Amino acid sequence: MSEIEVINPATGEHIETYEQADTRDVEATLTQASEAFNDWRDRPLRERENLLSSVADVLRERKAEYAELITQEMGKPISQATAEIEKCIWGCEHYAQHASVYLADEHHPSPAGSSVKTAYDPLGAVLAIMPWNFPFWQVFRFAAPYLTAGNVGILKHATNVPGCARAIEDIFRTAGYPDGVFQSLLAPVEYVDDIIADERIRAATLTGSGPAGRAVASTAGENLKKTVLELGGSDPFIVLDDADIKRVAEKGAWARNQNGGQSCIAAKRFVVHDAVYDEFVDLLVEEVEALTIGNPLDEETDIGPQARADFCNNLHEQVTASVDAGATVLTGGEPLDRPGAYYKPTVLKDVPADCPADSEELFGPVATVYHASDEAEALEIANDTRFGLGASIWTADRERGERLARDVNAGCVYVNQLVKSDPRVPFGGIGDSGYGRELSAIGIQEFVNRKTVWVE
Repeated sequence: MSEIEVINPATGEHIETYEQADTRDVEATLTQASEAFNDWRDRPLRERENLLSSVADVLRERKAEYAELITQEMGKPISQATAEIEKCIWGCEHYAQHASVYLADEHHPSPAGSSVKTAYDPLGAVLAIMPWNFPFWQVFRFAAPYLTAGNVGILKHATNVPGCARAIEDIFRTAGYPDGVFQSLLAPVEYVDDIIADERIRAATLTGSGPAGRAVASTAGENLKKTVLELGGSDPFIVLDDADIKRVAEKGAWARNQNGGQSCIAAKRFVVHDAVYDEFVDLLVEEVEALTIGNPLDEETDIGPQARADFCNNLHEQVTASVDAGATVLTGGEPLDRPGAYYKPTVLKDVPADCPADSEELFGPVATVYHASDEAEALEIANDTRFGLGASIWTADRERGERLARDVNAGCVYVNQLVKSDPRVPFGGIGDSGYGRELSAIGIQEFVNRKTVWVE
């Protein structure tokens, strides 16, 4: 049986060793999930809501413990890790309060003497393949709605956060969930295709890279199973000529660099109107350079390490290739000379078309800045990407922002606000950013059988 070695990215020191699952563990997990579903699906929805509320209580009681675990395993600054746990609490409480409304039978017009409705029945076991960058929130974003809808969940988490995976399984157990309703499976990635193909798995959801999404979609498609994919992003941050430039530069620096820039919905391409370009770029660089880089366990730290040393190396290769192609470094552009996987927050301008900084997702603290002569060119640059996850527009004119938002090709567009996921509204992308939606009513209804019931 192989092992998972967890390394603290801030120090390079070994934290813990975990045993990976083998084929016998996979079989036992699938069997337990299948057996648990037979009972769980028939539990009253109100009971499932109450159990989810208990999950929120466990998270609240152990918030500091879980935040420190996140920081140690993937390097997120402790203040941001704490905020992640708080968001998980919010997500659980949201569905504990609103699942009954989201899953209520929907009645339709029908002939006299008949009754027609749509009922929302659970599908079964859902495999969730989750990433390391938000190791708690990404999991609760699927688990809170899908389990409350009556499904059971199997978590295949990223290999660098196995402690988080085990802790989340324990949270559901502590909250009183029956055995098998939520399980963490520390399985190698090469097992995933066979797990998806197994008849006991009824659906799969993945948050991750484009290649991983294509692989999951292909296997699920061959087996006629529903999937939701939340993949990468190259979100435009559009700054118009009437925006409050100082405020927007401050927001932009944070939008690009929170979580070490390791976020699908981080602002990545800054598309700036010519009339304010120079002022904005100067202020953006100033704000980026003011960010505090340091020990992620320090409450004052804004920027911690990248989650793994190889991620840091890959990011630098992308930046170097972009500079070699003609991009100009305004600040940063290299790893920090200190222990740990630290990369200096970076701003690039004059980015040539098709270089890595232009055409690929830079999953780290690197911002690219583009000129736009007017609204039309700003939209053209914003939409010149294979991705379509999020976007933001910054303007003093709300009506102008809302009008332009309709022409941005993305799953979510925020005007005068950072792109974010929120339990109250649908979240997801288009194009190479995936398909399907998480959160809100739409999210909880993704993995159900929308059953028409006609009674004459």
